[in-house]
Amino acid sequence: MKKAVILAAGRGTRMGELTRSTPKPLLDLNGRPMLHHILDRIAAAGVSEALIVTGYLAEQMEAAARSHGLPVSFRRQTEVNGTAKAALLAEDWAGDDPFFLTFGDILAEPHHYAGMRDAFAGSDGVLAARHVEDPWQGAAIYVNEAGRVLRIIEKPPRGTSTTPWNSAGIYLFTPAIFAELRAAPLSARGEYELTSAIAQSIEHGRHFRLFALDGDWMDVGRPEDLSRAQSILASRA
Repeated sequence: MKKAVILAAGRGTRMGELTRSTPKPLLDLNGRPMLHHILDRIAAAGVSEALIVTGYLAEQMEAAARSHGLPVSFRRQTEVNGTAKAALLAEDWAGDDPFFLTFGDILAEPHHYAGMRDAFAGSDGVLAARHVEDPWQGAAIYVNEAGRVLRIIEKPPRGTSTTPWNSAGIYLFTPAIFAELRAAPLSARGEYELTSAIAQSIEHGRHFRLFALDGDWMDVGRPEDLSRAQSILASRA
């Protein structure tokens, strides 16, 4: 798996004032934009080219990505209509090859990508997940004892879930996912969500596996997450 798609079109509303003039993936993390840290990690995992789906302040994002050094391509999401539509923009670029997909505010480590690659054999894809007490804040992933994903539900009501697994926002897909992205149903929020496309793919018999992440994974979605990430990266320097 030599390709990776990074979805970085959103405005980062939970970051408040921090993202009014700076796209969230370009927020400073110890002197470098967060996007550069993501590109560092996928390159260290053996990814040789990336496609970045931009939207808000796309010119800034594209300029910063080009300065990194990893070969990158770009697609712009001109309409804010969901993550499924954003991911679908990568179809022509992905070709026939499996590819990683992640978001522009997720900091995973090279060994996470390597582990997902190892878990991929014989499946239609791998969903990275983190262990939580109650997965109501994100997409809940239900698996069987063998680690096969049985279903995925976006933000189940708090206290109602019977799974300890939350989607971690990192995926490994075959190009078969694009047919599901094209047919993704409209969500209650009026958008076409990646989670719904995955759920639909499972219903159609596709075989996805869960890969459990360790504590090195970080979701930099809020100002306090950014501060935590800065501290952790500084401690490793």
